[in-house]
Amino acid sequence: MEIDEMAFFDSSVAMIASRSLRTCPIAMCRSLRNESSRIRILKRNDRIPVRPQRSMVKLHVKRGDQSLFWFETQTNDNIGDLIRSLVQIHNGKLKIQRLCYEIEELSKYGVSFPPNMQGLTAGQISELVLKDDWAQNNLTPSEYIVNHDPMGKRNGLAPLEKHAEILTKTTAEAKTRISQKMLDAGACLTLADIQDTLDILCGAVKICYPMGLPSYEIIYQELEGKEDLSGTQASKEILEPDGTELWWASKKLDSSKILSDYIGKNEKCKVIVKLQKKGCGAPVKESALTEQQKKDLTMAEYRRREELKQLETDDDDSHLDSQWADSNSLKKSFLGLNTIKFK
Repeated sequence: MEIDEMAFFDSSVAMIASRSLRTCPIAMCRSLRNESSRIRILKRNDRIPVRPQRSMVKLHVKRGDQSLFWFETQTNDNIGDLIRSLVQIHNGKLKIQRLCYEIEELSKYGVSFPPNMQGLTAGQISELVLKDDWAQNNLTPSEYIVNHDPMGKRNGLAPLEKHAEILTKTTAEAKTRISQKMLDAGACLTLADIQDTLDILCGAVKICYPMGLPSYEIIYQELEGKEDLSGTQASKEILEPDGTELWWASKKLDSSKILSDYIGKNEKCKVIVKLQKKGCGAPVKESALTEQQKKDLTMAEYRRREELKQLETDDDDSHLDSQWADSNSLKKSFLGLNTIKFK
């Protein structure tokens, strides 16, 4: 039912006035002011919408015994869609780690050599008469600092200090977003967070290299999605949505079902799930003890062994002269011989 605000205000004023006629005029004015201010506050608060908070299931995503990230979902989500989202976040996190490493190398040693010059020494490059056309066409001596790469992968034309600082700070921020501290704090990771972090890294590179990077640069390939990881260790960590399974409580979750078919419809819960490649079987069960507990047990066992070694090597029998070690102490106490001293 809608209430006319002006009619409500007039009726309130009339009620206060009739109640206050028998009092002094000053008290009536004060009552009118208080009532009108209260009505204004009510009107202003009525315009604020109340948004109900949605309860979400928190998934602690692991691979083997390694914790990856936290992810929020709902019990009515499809398992297949959930696997695709988790795999995209996992692969995006790996991409950020690879980019951070390469950008740090970029800030130290500059852009990569062409593939036919990588791994060669300066003498070999001059002997074979090889040239870095991109560096000659896009860089001037005032735009870089010479710092040779000991691995021979980059051209040694590092960016200026102010640009290197931008790259370093950006990579530090990107690492913080996917760090173990965020995992320990229970902060959830989303696809939007991954994309935002990639955009930040891309922006930092464009600030320092507005002319762009060559097509053979790994950073360019990563940002454009053209990276070739075949034959590398990183390729073994990448997951494919169609080749990945999701496990919970030693059970493989069917991708055609929804999450509530396994964990129920309680939205306020935390669940540990594991990503596993298809055909690899169930993930290995984790140890009941944490790494810190294992270290504590190892140290306690080591101290115990040291104490036993010390007892074995201790041949001192001076304790036999003590009163508590005397086997005749009870007899002497009955005979009153405990206080006898010889001079």
